[in-house]
Amino acid sequence: MVSKETDEDFLFLAEDEPAESGEGHKLGEWHLLIVDDDEEIHTVTKLALSDLTVLGKQLVFHHAYSGAEAIAFLSQHPNTALVLLDVVMESDDAGLLVVQQIRDQLQMDEVRIVLRTGQPGYAPEESVIKEYDINDYKTKTELTRSKLVTSIIASLRSYQQIRTINQSRRGLQKIINAGANLLEQHSLHEFSEGVVTQISSLIGLHAEGVLCAQIEDDGSTSDNIYVLGAAGHYAPYIKCQLDRLDNQRIVSQITKCLHSRQHLFTDQDTVLYLGNDKHCAAVYIETNRPIEDLDRQLIEVFLSNISIGYENVTLFQQLKHAAYIDPLTKTPNRNEFIQILQDTRRYEALHSVAVLIDIDHFSDVNDGLGQDVGNELLIAVTYRLIEQFGACAQLGRIGADVFGLVGPEHELTPERLQDVFAEPFQASEHALQVNATFGLCRLTDTAEQGLTILKHVYIALNKAKKHYGQNYQYYQADMEDEMAERLAMLRMLRQDFAQGQLQLWYQPQISLQTKQVVGMEALLRWPQGDGQYVSPAIFIPLAEYSGLIVEIGSWVLEQACLQIKQLEKQGFSGLRIAVNVSMPQFRNQGFVQSVIDCVGRYQIKPELLELEITESVVMDEPKIVIEALQKLKSFGIKVAIDDFGIGFSSLSYLQQLPLDRIKVDRAFIRDIDQAAGEVIAETIISLGKRLNLSTIAEGVETAAQEKAILAMGCDEVQGFMYAKPMPPADLLQYLQQSAAKPGQG
Repeated sequence: MVSKETDEDFLFLAEDEPAESGEGHKLGEWHLLIVDDDEEIHTVTKLALSDLTVLGKQLVFHHAYSGAEAIAFLSQHPNTALVLLDVVMESDDAGLLVVQQIRDQLQMDEVRIVLRTGQPGYAPEESVIKEYDINDYKTKTELTRSKLVTSIIASLRSYQQIRTINQSRRGLQKIINAGANLLEQHSLHEFSEGVVTQISSLIGLHAEGVLCAQIEDDGSTSDNIYVLGAAGHYAPYIKCQLDRLDNQRIVSQITKCLHSRQHLFTDQDTVLYLGNDKHCAAVYIETNRPIEDLDRQLIEVFLSNISIGYENVTLFQQLKHAAYIDPLTKTPNRNEFIQILQDTRRYEALHSVAVLIDIDHFSDVNDGLGQDVGNELLIAVTYRLIEQFGACAQLGRIGADVFGLVGPEHELTPERLQDVFAEPFQASEHALQVNATFGLCRLTDTAEQGLTILKHVYIALNKAKKHYGQNYQYYQADMEDEMAERLAMLRMLRQDFAQGQLQLWYQPQISLQTKQVVGMEALLRWPQGDGQYVSPAIFIPLAEYSGLIVEIGSWVLEQACLQIKQLEKQGFSGLRIAVNVSMPQFRNQGFVQSVIDCVGRYQIKPELLELEITESVVMDEPKIVIEALQKLKSFGIKVAIDDFGIGFSSLSYLQQLPLDRIKVDRAFIRDIDQAAGEVIAETIISLGKRLNLSTIAEGVETAAQEKAILAMGCDEVQGFMYAKPMPPADLLQYLQQSAAKPGQG
């Protein structure tokens, strides 16, 4: 046995004839890992092989000084071609353990392994060499430079052949899979990637620096050139326009190939034409050397065989295009955008954000100017978004007036999004100034599924729509919890309403002159099992948002008319009941007739039913509200405007409303002892007088407040000072105690 101290003296003692020279074109590099615990072995090995070129490629040396270092390096560098491995290092079988880990744990079957040892007694058995695919075994005493070079050349050639076979198999498999799954969404891209990989293997290249482009993504003719398949470092550009590639030579060569419909062969690259007059594509390969005649013939045979499959794929792609591309804007639709979200979340989630852009009041454009103008506006918005974010983000049209973006967070900021809508959009002969609302979600804050991401962005968008003063919101996890709570409460509200659990209470309204009850306001109550009540401020907006308020509103009208009838039977025939009406009820086409029918069904006087509306309802859709109230007013039903002064009313609309009464909001009554509150309350009461309207102050709780509004000329009051809201039985008792008889109001 020869010691490690002496084997270095024998390493490379004899110099045979030089091995393969470095002549020819350089096609790349062979990465070689030297694994040995003796630093001198690293030095002499690198020195002996430094000028060696194999198959036109030079060697790049990497170094590891233990088995653990070797495995750590290989796990990070799977394209290592050859390992020169010492058998005996930190343990007698350290090298053999490394071999076992390379093949079994790392599953690296392509890398070639040459074992070296200075202690022949530790040589591996024949079964080990066969089982773990070891290329060569040498003792360092017999390893001259010539023998080492010979072993390395043989190993690298073996590595090249295995890589080519595996690459060819993978490329063919991609083509076969794509051909067998033409109806799947991404078959065209998978087919194109398979073509790219297969052509690379045919001429002995790694599938790197290669892309495939076609004139239109759906298989039809267009001026745009899209990347359909790519391998290596161009893979992220699949589905992007070719102009996105930061390489003018590639763009120029592909464009030239598509226009000339001919192959291009140069010393730097090869561009191959694929297809026919209707379906054409170009395959670009960075060869860095001329393609030999034999390889050209091989490629041309392959292209002729694959062209029919390519045409079939493009035909199917045209059929699928409608399912994944928005026909108006030619951008991904909701289905495709969900896939984009999922892919981005999987590969580029860090510092990426998804955005939904909702054009405010888009229906007004369609209704007022026509659908053609609306479509032109959507196209104009699409162009503006592409101009602003096309180089960094993916765009899609998610809904009728909702666009989606996904890209870097530092690019898709609320400020830059708002800049898109700073200038008017040109649609036909119209210059339209529109605003938008934005929902944003950082991809690291959400789940992996694209549909879940979209749901989260919608949650943020809906939150932004309800947030006054700010037109954007970022998704936060508690938003989903809040949404879940709202949905649970809505389900409970539907259930309790269906089971007759809701109640209608009444708060009396008093004449300041006679101190008698002249009417009451109907107020909805939702009792819980523990004796508590859900605040109307919580469940009324929920009912309005869901549309349930239409059914609840009809029930409230029924109960109010029934209560008027029952009070008449008890001797209280002159008392009116005020019922609050919301915007969803006005939007219901049958609302006006349902009120009239309800009054007729219970045979009550129309003037005893009063409809209360808020300023926000009037300002939302004034035309609908005014027309409905005018019809009801002509039938005899009274109309009051509630919370007057809170919504900064438009006096022009106030003049058009068929009003009978103005209610002074409790906020002004509460501050009536202050100068500002006193001035506003007095102004509203004075305005009511000038318009020949009755005035009623709500929220009166003290004698001082009563005295102040009496001096201002207010007609009626409502508040805790007189009576709290109460159920029907308590109301009857209250009226009897106050001796409110007919005609006293």
